[in-house]
Amino acid sequence: MTSKLEQLKQFTTVVADTGDLDAIARLQPVDATTNPSLLLKAAALPRYAELLKQAVSASQGDLGLACDHFAVAVGQEILKVIPGRISTEVDARLSFDTDATLRRAERLIGLYEKAGIGRERVLIKIASTWEGIRAAEQLEKAGVQTNLTLLFTFAQAQACADAGIFLISPFVGRIYDWYKKAEGRDFAGSEDPGVQSVSRIYDYYKANGYNTVVMGASFRNLGQIEALAGCDRLTISPDLLQKLAEDNGALSRQLRPGANSQARQNLEESSFRWALNEDAMATEKLAEGIRLFARDQEKLEALLAAQA
Repeated sequence: MTSKLEQLKQFTTVVADTGDLDAIARLQPVDATTNPSLLLKAAALPRYAELLKQAVSASQGDLGLACDHFAVAVGQEILKVIPGRISTEVDARLSFDTDATLRRAERLIGLYEKAGIGRERVLIKIASTWEGIRAAEQLEKAGVQTNLTLLFTFAQAQACADAGIFLISPFVGRIYDWYKKAEGRDFAGSEDPGVQSVSRIYDYYKANGYNTVVMGASFRNLGQIEALAGCDRLTISPDLLQKLAEDNGALSRQLRPGANSQARQNLEESSFRWALNEDAMATEKLAEGIRLFARDQEKLEALLAAQA
């Protein structure tokens, strides 16, 4: 029997959640995603030392621009070994500023296009705040497709679909982490709150004809991945991809369009913010995720400053 990774690829697009070129080349995903934390790890790899220097020299002392140059340079390298798309993230510190997010996203796309990479091979990652969703809505209308990240609750998924977002990344593992700590117990399979969240979003999108792609992210174990087999896409770390590649057990599809029906709902800003406020897990994990990405962005800037 073929590996679970090969079986999964039959009904789910597999995406590598890493900036490690060796891992990407070995595991052969269709797409890849990066974020400030992954770029910080990539910056420590010898193969990227020259790219760090080039990013600094091209930015004339502007550390934010240097970070964007480095992110795009890493994205270019990854695109050489995958057939699909790279997701590159806007500075998390702009998560509550629609206009600033738009400007940074446009700069990233401009840097890719200047390097000869068409926008059809790039997804701009933006945090799923109300302001981030509004920026992404404008980008989508302008022909720049987006990946809305740090998504923890159904209201965020609803707002993204209504805004015509290309792809969302619900964070399975971080939802699981919160409930495991809050309830003092473990979860497995379909009882996992992270799995339940993605399953509900997937069913809602399919039942109501939304084109927004659901890409489960942030996995803690193989059970979570297997429980979401059939999801549009799954972005998976190299270690879990390797475990799937080494496992020759049977893997069956779990998510299918038409399995469940949910009435369509539209959210205004006030109802979005209230729903987010009422979900303690989502409120805490969204704020924490933005803070952590912001800290790693600052560390990356410090690393680039040291190259000057």
